[in-house]
Amino acid sequence: MADPTDSETETFDTGKFERDRQRVEQGFWPKLRRIAGRIPFLDELLAAYYCAVDPASPLKVKAVLMGALAYFVLPFDAVPDFLALFGFADDAAVVYAAIKMVAKHITPAHRAKAQAALQKLET
Repeated sequence: MADPTDSETETFDTGKFERDRQRVEQGFWPKLRRIAGRIPFLDELLAAYYCAVDPASPLKVKAVLMGALAYFVLPFDAVPDFLALFGFADDAAVVYAAIKMVAKHITPAHRAKAQAALQKLET
C-alpha cells in the first residue's frame, strides 16, 4: 500500500478529519475501557491512537488513523461489536489496513505509550 504522506498533491477532507478527531476524542477511551478485554488487537489499536494524537505525526497520517479510530468508536458498523467472535473483525480489518498504510510513522515511542496504557487498563 502506498504511504499517504508520499504524495503531497493528494488532498483529504479536512471537515471529515475534524469530525473523526472529535469522535475519537469523545469516544475512544470510554469504549476502550468498556471492551478492552475483548479486543485481540488492543496493542496495535493503542499504538495507532498515540501516533494519531502525536503532534509530530504528519497530518495525512493522522487523517488515516483518525478515520480508522473513528470507525472503531462508532457504536454501529458493518459487524456489530456485540456479536461473539466476529464483532471486532471489521474493526480489526479497518485498523490493520490503516496501520499498514502508515506503519513507518508508528514509532517505538508510540508503542511504548501503548504498552504503558495496556498496563494501566489491566489494573
